Amino acid sequence: MKLKLAMLACAAALWAKDSCLECHSELDGSLAAPTQAFKDDVHKGLGFSCVHCHGGDSSTDDPERSMSRARGFRGKIARTAVPELCAHCHSDAALIHKYNPKQRVDQMAQYKTSVHGQRLAKGDVNVANCVDCHSVHNIRAVRSPLSPVHPLRLPDTCSTCHSDANRMAKYGIPSNQHAEYRSSVHWEALEKRGDLSAPSCASCHGNHGATPPEVTSVAAVCGTCHVLMENLYKESPHEPVFAAMEKGGCVVCHGNHAVEHPTTDLLVGKSSVCADCHEADSAGGKVAEEMGRSILELRAALDRSDEILGRARRSGMEVSEPLLRQMEGRENLVKARVAVHAFDAAAVRQPVQDGLAIAAETHNAGEEAMRERDYRRMGLGLSLIAIAATMIGLWLAIRSIEGREKPIASPDGGG
Repeated sequence: MKLKLAMLACAAALWAKDSCLECHSELDGSLAAPTQAFKDDVHKGLGFSCVHCHGGDSSTDDPERSMSRARGFRGKIARTAVPELCAHCHSDAALIHKYNPKQRVDQMAQYKTSVHGQRLAKGDVNVANCVDCHSVHNIRAVRSPLSPVHPLRLPDTCSTCHSDANRMAKYGIPSNQHAEYRSSVHWEALEKRGDLSAPSCASCHGNHGATPPEVTSVAAVCGTCHVLMENLYKESPHEPVFAAMEKGGCVVCHGNHAVEHPTTDLLVGKSSVCADCHEADSAGGKVAEEMGRSILELRAALDRSDEILGRARRSGMEVSEPLLRQMEGRENLVKARVAVHAFDAAAVRQPVQDGLAIAAETHNAGEEAMRERDYRRMGLGLSLIAIAATMIGLWLAIRSIEGREKPIASPDGGG
C-alpha cells in the first residue's frame, strides 16, 4: 500500500502544473536550454522540479507570485552556495534512502575535506563544485554511460579544468596529467579493454573528498589495487629511502599519471629505472641485473615451450596436459615479477627456478609429441606405400588374367 501511494504521489508530481517549464520552454537561447536539458535529468524522473532547487511557486502563471522571494525563490544559484543546496537533499538520509537506499549521504562531509571544498569555503569560485562534475539540469545517474562521472568519461570531466593551463597556473598545478594518463596502462585497460574497474582519477584522488595523495600515502593508494606489491615494498630496503624523498613511493619507479606497462626493461637495459640511483657495478645494480636476467631467462624458456607445444597441437597431437602445466609456469613468471618489489634477488630466484623446471618439463613433452608425430607420419607413409604397391600388384594381376582369358577370333569370323 505504501509503495502504491508513493507511486501515485510521484505520478501526481510529474503531471502537476509547472509554470517554470511552461514559461521557459517558450523563451529563446539560454533561457530555454534548461527546459530541454531537464527532460533527461535523473531528478525529473523521480518527481522533482525546478522549485526544489530554485524555489518559488510553479503552480501559478503569475511571475510576481511564482518568483516571489516570500515563496522561497532563489533564482540563479551562486557557485559558493551550490554544495550546500545539493546537500540539503543528499545529506538527508531519510529523504535520499526513500529513492535510493544505497545512496551515500556523506558526500558533503567528504567535499568539505577536499581541496576543492576548502578553497570554495574561502571564496575561491574557480574550483570545482557539484555541478562542474555532475552537470546542472541534465544530471544523469552515475551508472549511466552518458554521465560525466561514469568511469569511461570521468578522466575527460576532470580534464575540463585540469587541462586548462591558464586555470591551473594559479595553483601551480601542471596541466598535462590527462595527456599523460591517456598514455598509461591504466587508460589502456579502461578505454581499450573496457575494464570499468581500472584506475581513473577518482580511484587515486577520491571523488567528493578529492585530495592529492600525500608523499607518505602514495604506496597505500597504489596498494588498494596492488596489494601484494605493497606488502613486499613495505618490507623492502627501499621503503624507508623512498619515504624520505619529496616524491617517493611507487612513483619513483613507475611515475604517477603516465604509468607504463611494467616490463623487465625497468630493471635492465637502456630504460632501467634502477640505473637512476644504482651504478651497474654497485650492489643494488647487480641485484637489479640478476632479477632482470632471471625473469628474461624464464620468459624465454616458457616462450620456447609455447612454440613447440603449439606446433604439436596444430599437428593434431594430444598435449592438453603439458599446456595446463605451462599455465603454472606462467604463474611463476607473474610471481617473479611481483617479487621484484621485495628488491631481493633470492625472492625472485625461487619462482624463476620453479618456472624453469616446469618449462623444461613441458618442452620435453612437446619434443616427445613431435617425435611421436614424426613416427606416426613415417608409419603412415610406409602403410600408404604398401597399400599402393598392393593395388598396383592387383592391377597387374588382373590385367594378366584378362590377357590369358581373352578369346582368339577364327579366320572366317566364326566362333
